[in-house]
Amino acid sequence: MTTPSDRQAYPSHWEADVVLRDGGTARIRPITAEDADRLVSFYEQVSDESKYYRFFAPYPRLSAKDVHRFTHHDQVDRVGLAATVGGEFIATVRFDRIDSRGMSASAPADEAEVAFLVQDAHQGRGVASTLLEHIAAVARERGIRRFAAEVLPANTKMIKVFTDAGYQQKRSFEDGVVRLEFDLEPTDRSLAVQRAREQRAEARSVQRLLTPASVAVIGVGRTPGGVGRSVLRNLREAGFTGSLYAVNSAFEAGSEVDGVPAYRSVRDIDAPVELAVVTVPAERVPQAVAECGELGVPGLVVISAGYAESGPEGRERQRELVRQARSYGTRILGPNAFGVINTSPDVRLNASLAPHPPERGRIGLFTQSGAIGIALLSGLHRRGAGLSTFVSAGNRADVSGNDVLQYWYEDPDTDVALMYLESIGNPRKFTRLARRAATAKPLVVVQGAKHSGIAPTGHAVQATRLPHATVSALLRQAGVIRVDTVTEMVDAGLLLAGQPLPAGPRVAILGNSESLGLLTYDACVADGLRPLPPRDLTTGATPEDFRAALVDALSDDACDSVIVTAIPWVGEDGPTPESPEGEELAAALRDAAAGCPAKPVAVVHVELGGLAEALSAAASTRPDAPAQAPGGERCAHPSPSSQLRSSRGDPNRPAERLPTAADTDTDTDSAYRIPAYPAAERAVRALAEAVKYAQWRREAAEPGKVHEYEDIDEHGTARRIDELLAEQGDPRGATLTQDDARELLGRYGIDVRDALPAPDPGAAVAAARTLGYPVALKTTAPHLRHRADLGGVRLDLADEEQLRRAYAELTETFGKPVELRPVVQAMAPRGVDTVVRAVIDPAAGAVLSFGLAGAASELLGDTGHRLIPVTERDAGSLVRSIRTAPLLFGWRGSAPVDTPALEELLQRVSRLVDDHPEVVTVSLEPVVVAQRGLSVLGASVRLAPPPARDDLGPRALPGY
Repeated sequence: MTTPSDRQAYPSHWEADVVLRDGGTARIRPITAEDADRLVSFYEQVSDESKYYRFFAPYPRLSAKDVHRFTHHDQVDRVGLAATVGGEFIATVRFDRIDSRGMSASAPADEAEVAFLVQDAHQGRGVASTLLEHIAAVARERGIRRFAAEVLPANTKMIKVFTDAGYQQKRSFEDGVVRLEFDLEPTDRSLAVQRAREQRAEARSVQRLLTPASVAVIGVGRTPGGVGRSVLRNLREAGFTGSLYAVNSAFEAGSEVDGVPAYRSVRDIDAPVELAVVTVPAERVPQAVAECGELGVPGLVVISAGYAESGPEGRERQRELVRQARSYGTRILGPNAFGVINTSPDVRLNASLAPHPPERGRIGLFTQSGAIGIALLSGLHRRGAGLSTFVSAGNRADVSGNDVLQYWYEDPDTDVALMYLESIGNPRKFTRLARRAATAKPLVVVQGAKHSGIAPTGHAVQATRLPHATVSALLRQAGVIRVDTVTEMVDAGLLLAGQPLPAGPRVAILGNSESLGLLTYDACVADGLRPLPPRDLTTGATPEDFRAALVDALSDDACDSVIVTAIPWVGEDGPTPESPEGEELAAALRDAAAGCPAKPVAVVHVELGGLAEALSAAASTRPDAPAQAPGGERCAHPSPSSQLRSSRGDPNRPAERLPTAADTDTDTDSAYRIPAYPAAERAVRALAEAVKYAQWRREAAEPGKVHEYEDIDEHGTARRIDELLAEQGDPRGATLTQDDARELLGRYGIDVRDALPAPDPGAAVAAARTLGYPVALKTTAPHLRHRADLGGVRLDLADEEQLRRAYAELTETFGKPVELRPVVQAMAPRGVDTVVRAVIDPAAGAVLSFGLAGAASELLGDTGHRLIPVTERDAGSLVRSIRTAPLLFGWRGSAPVDTPALEELLQRVSRLVDDHPEVVTVSLEPVVVAQRGLSVLGASVRLAPPPARDDLGPRALPGY
């Protein structure tokens, strides 16, 4: 008999931790011969009805033969997977390869029969649908392209698992059994279903951390002081609405700590515990996790330090912590976490080290650093901003920013998301989630440790070869508002949380200081806005003057937003910075702005602290007032584009305005909050980010299409790539020869001009005769390639004499021909020299880059980037994204070049890399873009086995 060891070694890469529909976790792994007892125990806990649905007959127990068959697999034609929690089976799935008659078969048969069994206590958790994703991936790996399943008509739950998966399928009914057949090739629908399930599951896992009905603090000291006692005090003082428990092995039974019931262990608590905050020393954490796991605590916040941030020993301790927690189906925030806060009146949770929780608001805040978290909480509090939720993940060994993004996407209490990240564990996934989240609500990100080149200690992340500037460009493409400092993040967050999105870049400026108005004007120009001439109200302007001027500006169709500048009033007795008129001015500005809620308003103040405090005093962070200003003045009608707020559910649907706090909460003051800034540059930068984000939102509603070209030979290219990889024989891949690269690119309609080798002057002359004069002579040595500035290129050689002279000059200046590798190429039409590159990064995915050729652009980093595949709109924006783009469009009277041809080239390169992931690098340099058409003068292509695509496989948590 064939045993697993006869056919395949244990496939450890099939193991995975997954998040289920209810937010809990399970481990999926292959079933082995050592699982016999687990299988029998599992089967005994399955109801008779579920057994009947599985075997189509009463089947009370498994025979020894059954147990052997279900635990012995060859991992090729017969595969079994189990979902486990706490080491015990909660569900199983298996497939058996069959032939066209439905009989057992071996490869090349490409169909298999699949069957599931889920323990009744775990049905409804999404276990079967998750197992289907994983068993389908295993089947594809083993050459199986189609599954068949026979299901009783009454087993509607299992039929729904198959029909909801999104695969192309057909159904038949015969002999009282429903037969389902479906192809395993992922489809757009199956991928969408998978990602929707991922979003719901991960969002639910974070929701369980933020909305517990009961919290146990493990490690509460018997005397005042210490981390555990501080967390307990913060929970009590925040008014936590659920049950609180203090845990310390030194407590006496029946005792209390600060009025909170105290226990020696969580196992002694005779009620469910939904969240445990662990503050004991690192060496005692495993015991606490084990006790929580046995009790079924679904979430842990581990504040304890001494893990990966402390070195190799701590890193291994962190891995074991995650493995232990996941074995119980538990999710962890931390270790080395600062904690979590939820200001909802239904929860009022402050399970953190922050002694003063923020006021309730509509901003969500995520940080990886506790110190930065403290600073941000303090800064937001000073500026009068409230939060919906706060999560500080520390080493983020399990719960990460991706999970929190999943939660915020559908959280009705969060309108703006702020994230401080020191590393991005899965850039490809983060970009995908950020793009979807940004279609619903603004996402502001600042990234620390961006120039160190290494991840902070404690963070286990994928390595990326992309520079920080490239990652930033890709985040912006996904709709992320990328800022450089935490101050800028707070500035942008305040504007986005309290104001509508601007309909365009036109800015009206008004105030009582001409100089401050001019500074604001200059800042607007520098940040790409289009300011109108500042309106000077003079230093004697009253609050009523400000109000009337703001109403006029908001009613003007020629502007999209307003910046109000204010300095202390100058009266008969000189400046009066502490005048009560500060509060009067704040009230006047709020009245005017609330009456015209379609345009954003920001205030720049100098030495007017009272004004800033008065403007931030409002409890609401959203405008909610009639479109009629006090006194009867008319306002401009709200612009649909300025009311973009949320499009939860369908990322392609145009965004809609979310209900405001005033709409839904009768306990909040509906006064209109206007953000105030102590410097013009800060206000303008925040407004500029809002303008760019609003433009992205409008474009995201119509994202463009990936162009289909009829002359592309996709299948022929795939065969040729297989041949070239086989010829190379190097598992690491290889760079193609010039001829092979030219031939491969030509299959995608990318023509590369011939470059004939010229190892001596005679060969150069012969090449020129073949190509026809005029020609170019250039070196291809790596240190001179594409460096016309060094003199390694001679252009417009009109005859043999000039060619021989140029050849002699090159060899005399730079060395022997064998070192220079000279080539001769026909002259291309004059134009602008550009560079097009594509690379597959193991962490971020496939990236397309574009810039002008030359040392200056390279030195300044003037290169644009987009994720592949690029749409028509992406290609157009990529061309225009570089600072030197005006050179392509007729700068200083020069003739515009053929940018449509350039955009087509970008899309063709994108298609090549997207269709064939074995093409890991493409470099086209230079690409000369003329007034009509373009010429690709040099090309380099590298092939290699494609890196694994973790975003296309079944759902799984990062491995530990």
